[in-house]
Parts: sequence; structure tokens; C-alpha cells
Amino acid sequence: MQTPRPHIAAYPAQSPDVAAHPAQGPDVAEPRLPPRVTSFRIRRSTLSGGQQATWERLWPEMGMHARDADGPAPRLDTECWFGRSAPVVLEIGCGAGTSTLAMAQAEPHLDVVAVEVYRRGLAQLLSAIDRDGLTNIRLVRGDAVDVLEHMFGTDSLTGVRVFFPDPWPKARHHKRRLLQPATVALIADRLRHGGVLHAATDHAGYAEQIAEVGDAEPRLRRVTASDPLPISVQRPVTKYEGKAQHAGSAVAELLWEKRP
Repeated sequence: MQTPRPHIAAYPAQSPDVAAHPAQGPDVAEPRLPPRVTSFRIRRSTLSGGQQATWERLWPEMGMHARDADGPAPRLDTECWFGRSAPVVLEIGCGAGTSTLAMAQAEPHLDVVAVEVYRRGLAQLLSAIDRDGLTNIRLVRGDAVDVLEHMFGTDSLTGVRVFFPDPWPKARHHKRRLLQPATVALIADRLRHGGVLHAATDHAGYAEQIAEVGDAEPRLRRVTASDPLPISVQRPVTKYEGKAQHAGSAVAELLWEKRP
């Protein structure tokens, strides 16, 4: 029996990199949304035949888009989408889903909504979900700020994970970094009391900025991995992180909980 779909409108595939509508194929570009400052880079990607087949079969049930040409998606009904009532964790920028998959497997009592703008990463994660038979992951394609602003309400999330966001290292690009004061304030609003913001980065300058912004948010207080927390903060080492460690880059783990 299929998992019930959430109470949302049906949106056509839309994203900054490639078209996602099966009838068009993965290499046909769609109409662009109006330009705005985002935290992600624009690039194109294609899927393998197996990934495309899995996408066409499972995306209608397990995925949705954060925005289309008419605007953002409405509030998400997670109980309907997952078919149960459970704490919800939002993972922003899940990539190919290495951490998403491992952490969802380790925490079957949590429901995970994984957000990514690139279709290939979502397709890889979707194939892994299908292979492992996981039922506690759903996917959203689009800008994380849209997801936070429009798809979740106040006090709705038990955790928000942001692992290795693009550091935009050049000073003139720092405005594109995701974890700015306004976004962290939005995350704090969406977290339940006691909910956790977990960020990780291997870019020293970005780590300093994230720490400063998180510590300045009055609704958050810094915690450590040894504190009793409602979600796990133990991550698997991804291929990207392994390369960073091999190159000598230290990984900063930054944790806050929403004050009671």
C-alpha cells in the first residue's frame, strides 16, 4: 500500500539545474524562475537510465518541489506524507544522501525531510531509499529558504541539519552563504523547544561566521554532543569529508538547541 500523499497542490518539476518532467527528459531546460540571491550554484546534470526509471516510479510518492513558476509550495502536512505522527528533522543540502540515509536508518523513530536543489543527488538518494526499503525519508527539491518559510510552521521541527553548506569563500560572495542571521532566526522559529540545529563545515572562515551568528540568536543556546539531545549528532564520514580531512581541513561541528 502506498504511503498517503500530503495535502499539497501538484507541482510540475522545476529547479535551477535541469528539467525533471519525465515527458521532457532530463536534458531539456525548463522556464527559469525570477533571479534572486541563493546559497547554491547553478549547474546541469543528467541521470542514468536506472536513476531516471526510479525517479519516475518513486518521485510522485516520495518527492515534491519547493516552488514552481506560480510561487512556493504551501504548508507541508508531514503526518499525511509519512503516514504517521513522528518528530521531524529537516536536512538542508543533503547531496547524494550519505548522511541522510545512515542517520535515518539509525533513527527509525524520526521522519526526515531532505532538501536538495540538484536532481542527480536526489536521484541517488531515492535509489538508495528504494534499495534499503526505508520509509522515514521524503525529498524536497528546491531552495531551503523557501522550504523553511513556506512549508514548515513555528515549533514544527525537532532538528535541522546543515552539513557542509557551500562556503562561498570570496568576500564578495559571502552574502550567498546560507547561514546568515535571518536564516538562523527562521530556523530557530521553526524548531520546537529543545530542538537542535546541527551544522558542520570544513571551511574555517565559514565556521567562525556560523558560530557568531548562532551564538547571537537569542532563542538558541550552544550545546555539545555529550548533552542529552532529541536527535543523534553522530554523522558518517562522507566522501567529500574524507577528501577534506586528507587535505588537512579540520571539520567544525556546531550545535545549538532552542531554549525552553
